[in-house]
This record gives sequence, C-alpha cells and structure tokens, in this order.
Amino acid sequence: MTNQLNVPDIGDFEQVEIVEVIVKVGEKIKKNDPVVTLESDKSSVEVPSEIEGVVSNINVKVGDKVSKGDLILEVNAEQKNDSEELKVKKEKIPKDTENLIREAEKSIEKKEKREVVKSIEKKEKIVDTPIKIASEKYNLSKNSEDIDVTETKEWIDSLSAVLETDGSKRAQFLIKQLIEHSYKQGSDLVLSRNTPYINTISPDKESKSPGDQNIERKIRSLIRWNAAAMVVRANKKFPELGGHIGTFASAATLYDVGMNHFWRAKNNKFGGDLIYFQGHSAPGMYARAFLEGRLNEKQLDKFRQEVKPGGLSSYPHPWLMPNFWQFPTVSMGIGPMLAIYQARFMKYLINRGLIKDQNRKVWAFIGDGETDEPESLGAIGLAAREKLDNLIFVVNCNLQRLDGPVRGNGKIIQELEGIFRGSGWNVIKVIWGSYWDQLLAKDKTGHLVKLMNETVDGEYQAYKARNGLYVREKFFGKYPETKELVSALSDKDIWRLNRGGHDPHKVYAAYDQASKNVGSPTVIIAKTIKGYGMGKSGESVNTTHQQKKMDTDDLMYYRDRFDVPLTDKQVQEIQYFRPDENSPEIKYLKERRLNLGGFIPERTTYAKPIKAPPKDIFDSFKVSTGQKEMSTTMVFVRLLTNLLRDKNVAPRLVPIIPDEARTFGMEGFFKKIGIYAHEGQKYEPEDSEQLSSYREDKKGQVLEEGINEAGSMSSWIAAGTAYSNHDIEMIPIYLFYSMFGFQRTGDFNWAAGDSQSRGFLIGATSGRTTLAGEGLQHQDGHSHILSSTIPNCVSYDPTYSYELAVIVQDGMRRMYEDMESVFYYITTMNENYQQPEIPKGVEKNIVKGMYLLEDGGAKEYKVVKAINKDRRLRLLGSGTILREVRKAAEILRKEYSVVVDVWSVTSFNELRRDALAVCRENMLHPDKKAKLPFVTEQLSKQKGPVIATTDYMKAYSDQIREFVPDSYRVLGTDGFGRSDSREQLRHFFEVDSKFVVLAGLTELKELGLVNAKEILAHMKATGINLDKVNPLNQ
Repeated sequence: MTNQLNVPDIGDFEQVEIVEVIVKVGEKIKKNDPVVTLESDKSSVEVPSEIEGVVSNINVKVGDKVSKGDLILEVNAEQKNDSEELKVKKEKIPKDTENLIREAEKSIEKKEKREVVKSIEKKEKIVDTPIKIASEKYNLSKNSEDIDVTETKEWIDSLSAVLETDGSKRAQFLIKQLIEHSYKQGSDLVLSRNTPYINTISPDKESKSPGDQNIERKIRSLIRWNAAAMVVRANKKFPELGGHIGTFASAATLYDVGMNHFWRAKNNKFGGDLIYFQGHSAPGMYARAFLEGRLNEKQLDKFRQEVKPGGLSSYPHPWLMPNFWQFPTVSMGIGPMLAIYQARFMKYLINRGLIKDQNRKVWAFIGDGETDEPESLGAIGLAAREKLDNLIFVVNCNLQRLDGPVRGNGKIIQELEGIFRGSGWNVIKVIWGSYWDQLLAKDKTGHLVKLMNETVDGEYQAYKARNGLYVREKFFGKYPETKELVSALSDKDIWRLNRGGHDPHKVYAAYDQASKNVGSPTVIIAKTIKGYGMGKSGESVNTTHQQKKMDTDDLMYYRDRFDVPLTDKQVQEIQYFRPDENSPEIKYLKERRLNLGGFIPERTTYAKPIKAPPKDIFDSFKVSTGQKEMSTTMVFVRLLTNLLRDKNVAPRLVPIIPDEARTFGMEGFFKKIGIYAHEGQKYEPEDSEQLSSYREDKKGQVLEEGINEAGSMSSWIAAGTAYSNHDIEMIPIYLFYSMFGFQRTGDFNWAAGDSQSRGFLIGATSGRTTLAGEGLQHQDGHSHILSSTIPNCVSYDPTYSYELAVIVQDGMRRMYEDMESVFYYITTMNENYQQPEIPKGVEKNIVKGMYLLEDGGAKEYKVVKAINKDRRLRLLGSGTILREVRKAAEILRKEYSVVVDVWSVTSFNELRRDALAVCRENMLHPDKKAKLPFVTEQLSKQKGPVIATTDYMKAYSDQIREFVPDSYRVLGTDGFGRSDSREQLRHFFEVDSKFVVLAGLTELKELGLVNAKEILAHMKATGINLDKVNPLNQ
C-alpha cells in the first residue's frame, strides 16, 4: 500500500523553498523523522513524516517552492497487524466525531480526578493532627477597631474548637470560605499575606536536633573567632585590604546548622546539594575549612592577597578558587536569581531524564538589605509557578544594610513574608529564640504579640545596641501587661532573650521543615543581629558592615562572649585556634561531614567530553548558496537544526529564547523538540494543526523564558556550568537581540566568566545599521566592546555562513572536547544576502581573527594600470559592513585604478588579545628574537594605508591601531541609533561604500596619489555633503 506525504499547514506562508531533502528513495522512515527542510526569508523548519514505511518516490528537489497540500514523497507502508489497522481507522475518524470523543474523555477524566481528590482529602483529614487548645479563658486586649468584643470571642472560640477537633487544614478551609463569601457580598477585604510577628513553627511542633549542642557551640565559637581573626590580621598587615566581620557574625548559626545536619556533599553516589553562600560571609567558610583541615594558617593569612598562589578570595569566586567555590554571589542580587534558575535547571535535567532525581536541594543565603536589588526578588514568581520544592532561600534579617537600617520605619521581615507568600512560597519565620517561648506562653492578654507587631526595625536595632535595662524600659515598659511579664527577670535575663537566627534549635526546626516541604519553594526568614558578639565595636550599630578592625578590648570581649580557649597574650597576638586532631570538636566536625558525604563548599567535575559532531554538518555551510539570499541568523538556525540530528550532541543542546523565536526563525523547534514545561501541556494550542505549533512538554528541550534577559542569562549559566554542578556537559545556546545581551545583563555576563561557564551566546540582529527600523534602543553598536572586557569570552562578528560554521566548530572543540573554560559570543545579522563558497585554506585564520578575502594581485581583482604598484589600499571589514567594503574596493579599482586588498576581520577582539600576548612575551624575553602579532604579520606582507569599517563604534576596530604597520583609519557607528532604511543609516553613520571610498581617497591623497579635486568630485557624485553634521552629535 502506497501512502502520500503532503506539505502540512505552514501558517501564512506560501511558495516556501525546499532547501534540503533529508531522505532518499529506498530509505525506511518512521513517524516524526524529518524528510525535508523548508525555509522562508524569516524561518527554517523541518517537515516531519506522518507515516511509516519505505520511501518509494520523492516528488520534490532542493530549490522547489511548495505550499500546503503539495505532494512531498510517497511511501510503501509496511503490513500492519489487526491492532495497527484499528489504530489507522481511529485516526481517520471525522473531525466532529473526534471532538465529541475528546469531550467525553475529558468528562471522564474530570470525574476520575474529582474522585482522586476526594480520596486524598479523606486521607489528609485522617493525618491532619488536631491542635490542642488551652482551656483558659481569652482576655482579648482592647482594640479600637473591635466594636463587639463578645462576638469576636465567640468566633475565636468556634475556630479553636475546629482546630482542636478537625485540625489546621479544616480551619484554613473555613477561613478561606468566609473571606470569599465576604468578598462576594461586596467587601473589598482580601486574605492577609502576613502572620503575627512571631515564629511560624510553634515550640510543640519543632523537630529536635540530634546533634550534641555543647560541642556544636564550641565549634561555632571557634569558627567565629578564626573568621574575625583572619580579617583583623589581614588589615593589620595591609589596612587597604578590607573585609567584613559583621555579616558572618550574624549568620554563623544559620551556616553551622546546615553544615552539621543538612547539606549533603557531592560524591560518587550523590550529586550533592548546591549552596549559594552570602558573599560577605566568606570569612566564615574559610574558618570552617581551617578546622576541617582543608586550609592552613598560611592560607588564612593570605585572605584577600591572591597575587601569589594560595591566597583566599574576598568573596566566592570560582575563577580564583576553582576547587573551592561553586557560585559567585557578588554583586548583590545575582545570587538569588541564579539560585532560582539553578533549581529550575535541575528539574529540567531530571524531567528530560539526563540526571537522576535524588531529592537534591539548592540553598541560597541572602541578606535582607540585598532584597532591595530587583534581581533578588524578580524571579520568585517563577520559582512558585514551577513548584521548585528543591529550592530553599534563607534570608538573614539582621535589619541592617551598609549604611543603616533596612527598614527603620517598617518591618522587613513582615514585608518579605507578604511578598513571598503572595508569590506562592512556603514561608517560615524564625524571629525569636527559645528564651522567648515561656514569655509568649504567658502572654494571655496578647499584649506581647501586639507590642512585637507594633515595634519597628529601627527600634529593634537600637535595643540590641544598648542593654537589658534599656530593653526593659523602652520595649517591655510600653504596656503594664508586658512590663509585668518580665518583672521577675533581671536585666541580664532580658538581655539574654535571643533572636531566632542565633538559636540552633529554632534554626534546625526550620531547616528540617523546609527540607520536607513538597510542591513549593521555601523561604526561611531568620532574624539576627549584625555584628553579633562584637560588642561596642560593631554589634547592631550602623557602622558594623565596614568594621574590619577590632582593638584588644573588643577581641577580649569576643573571646569571653564565645568562650574561646585563648590566653590574653594569644588574644593580643590575634592567634588562630584549632584544637588537636583527636579532640572531640575536630572528630565531631569531621564525622558530621562524613555522614553528609564530604566537605562543602567544594568544586569538582566528572563530566565526560562530548564527541565531536560529524564534519559534514559544518561542511554543508561552506558551499555557495548561489542566487539564494539568507541572513547569518538563519544560517545559525539551520546549523542548530543540523546539530539536533547528531545523536551525541542533540540531547545536550539547550536552546534558550527570550520570547524571540519567531524573530529569529526558530519557531520550528517548538514542535520538533518541544518547549520545556514542568507540567506538560494542559491545553490544545490554537495553532496545533500547524507545522510550527506551540508545543509544551515535560521533556521539552527549549527553554522559552519570556521577555526576560536576566532570567535567560541565569538559565544559560546554570546550563553552562552543569559540567561541574551536575557532572554532565550541556551546550547552552542563548539567542537574543544583541543590544539586550551584554548591555542589559552585564553583571550576569561577568558572573558567567567567573563561574567558568561554557556555551554560545548569539547576539542576533546585531549591528547599529543592520537592524534598520527598530531604532535607538535596539540598535547595537558596542556589544563587542563590552564582550572584550570578559577575559574568557571569545567573540566574533562573522559575515558569511562558512565563517560562522568554522567558528562554531572550533568552539565545540575547545569547550566540549578540550573542555576549556571559555564561552563564545557570536553576532549574527538579519540581513539577507548571497552566501559565497569558502576560499581555500582560510579556516585557521578565520579563527585567529582575519584572512585575506580579495587579493589585489590576484587575476580577478587585478588593475591593468595601477596608480602605484608598490602601494596597496588595504580595506578591513566585518559583519554585514564587509559587503560595503567590497563594493568600495570594486569602485576604487574601476574608477581610480587603485590596487586594493580586502580582509575579512572576524574578530578585532581576538586580534588584539593575540597581539597583546605577543608584545608582553617580547617584553619579558628581551634576549630572544621578537615575535610579530598575527595582525602585524598579515598586514606586513604588503605596504599601503589600512582602513577598517564596521557596524560598531570606532573603538572596536581602533583597538588594533598600535599593531598596524602602516597608516590606519577607522570608520564606525558612533552615536545613538535611529530608525530608517539600512541604506540611509549607513550613509548617516558614514560606513557605506561611498564613505569607504572617501576614506581611501583621503589616505591616497596623503601619499600624493590623488588630489583634492578628485575627492570633491567623488563627494559631489555620491551626495556627500561637505557640511554634514557629525552623527555622534545628533
């Protein structure tokens, strides 16, 4: 039986060209196997087979233009058994009947879901532990808003009965129903996102730590001391080094509990939890590693002294300490966002079956002041939508930022609670330590909680900067009821009333509950004191953050406060302290980490290289397209399509798109490999019948990030560091408007370099004049200058398809075979033009940065009567402007008899990088023969002026000036972009062929080869105004 395969619904397109026939006659094909590739001027897409069998006839060829319904090929179907025949019949059911069946199936499915939900609710009701309510009478504190205290009491009594009988879930359900009913009746009251200013977990619900609290306190004290000593010693030697003591002092307990009981290290059986440490707390991590024996005293004494080997970086920097730190978390705000996308990428890898689900967690530590950075909270909605229950934020609320209180007139904990809970997070507040439990239990009137709710953070900060008497008078003294509560307590007792973030019992309970939470991310908001234990030098005072020195009295106080076993002399000498290897403390410390799989932080990788894709994948882009025109953006999309056919490379590709797939012609990937969605697709897309329909899938490969460059870059970094964090090499390819890449996400790009990320960044639609009508905010003329600032970023601006193929092939080799920690930034354009065949033997020079494209001495470019045979005009160009340069060369040859060489410069950045390295080598080795930079070597082969023209600022090409052996002039697009045609814009910015010719003639005039009259004639003939305003000033 012969079946026919026709062109499916391709949307609004008609007469679309076939650019590739993938199958052959006699070849066996399966459903969804690609058979041909269609390409319009805006999109490239594979047509998958809808039938199975052996290809008997192919009715199309490359170059044919087809529309919906046209015959592509014929297939001899294999003999089917009865069940397959039934399946075929089912597929041919009329559309109306099929819709009826689908509706019926949905109805049955809904009924089954309702039954499952009822079953679950029954089970939940059984396990929902009733809450015992104390049988004491309620003495409600007076509230000016309460017009009927008796009625209020009745409602509270009713709710208490429900809690005691049916548990919290039933109580929450009833409250929700009441609020919804009130809203329907016209009340604008909505459910409050805030709870009272007390701990989320009540004392009777706290899980108890199995650890030895006495030993853990001793270990914590030693870590505190060594961390402070390290900073003080460094600044005693070199006062300019800086450092921070106060942040870790406030967070020591938060880290200690995690290290001793929760954070599992990576080993040969487990992938490890991932911890994003708060940047300013780095000294504490070094101090712990010192006790663990991973760092020694010499290394601690090299804190912030990294020029010589063995130094310790100021903050977490994987580039500087590649075996220690995993994640850069400074500058502020990038850590939280990177952590969210790391947790999402972990789920992505699990759902795609690339790594095992081992219930690993991502923990991110954040300062409360850091939450003012938009990036800190900008992606918390995504974490909730994606149900990232593998993500735990710990916000260290010490109430202070660098200059003063975070919210002096408000309450940062309550603010964050509302934001996170409103976004769908599980919120756990750890505000008060265990010493408060009895006071809260005795608060029968509710005045203590009322007082806690009323007090603002500026007051709370001041209390801890004073003493117990001050707290008694200013805090408890506000109400007679609260004053009475502490009447039996001494001022010393009041001063001991601790905050939750310094109480290991409270912290353990919070971590335990967070680790067990299912279905949503968790945030633990812990209240601490900045500079905890530092005394008058820095405890809870506005200058704490800058504190890097402590005098002898302060150090003595610190020692005594935490019972550090040092003599006065040892304190005066600021000695470190590490107990004997066989001491209970060291044994306990190592035993805890051994039980949790090893040490943290530690950066390792066991990823295997990816086998190189076949050479023919790239070779197909090295031939001429003939009369067919296409943009380099489309070339890249087609290259990516080819890579998706390679069994080794395909599963590792991670296409990342910031809601611009249709702009870049990538919509064909939607159906081919699917868009990642953690819940799959719950709806039928309106374009489901089309070839490029919007298909979401739990195993989808495309990360469609929406209009979100920061999130896209965060995903790219997560994928680009998977070789270390998940022991699997992934190939992230992030395509974006080039203007919104390096300019929009500069901090993240820098962090990518620090993280040693690998992958491709594709600045599509690049060039200040190439994007044409989009205007000032979209037109990129400087991304290559920005990319040049990142040491391990390799950047290129190719013109032709073969250049792009060679560059990508080299990048695949360097990053995924040689496993070199670099990443590539490549700009592509949306301008269509013919793509020529690759010249012979230019591959190496394409990678190095430049190659001779048109040799003025070659037969095809030779001038019969040259005005000077010994002097050539050397024209350099890159990107689409290279085509303007080639036009100019033709004019100069024909109209002025000038011998012209044209060089394609694929990367001015790579040329400069090589040149600087060579010059440095020559400087350091004066006894050896000096080498020539590559660019100098190439341009020294001939003599004559050199002119470079690009679609970027002049500074981009000007950076090689000192290495050019002749006079050098640059043309570029300095100034703000604007909307118009490419022709008009290139003339406005003075980079079209007319201005290239003008620049060439100007250089020749300096050599006495042309005169001013000839130049003026050219200007008049080409419409160049002598009084044209500088585009930089317009």
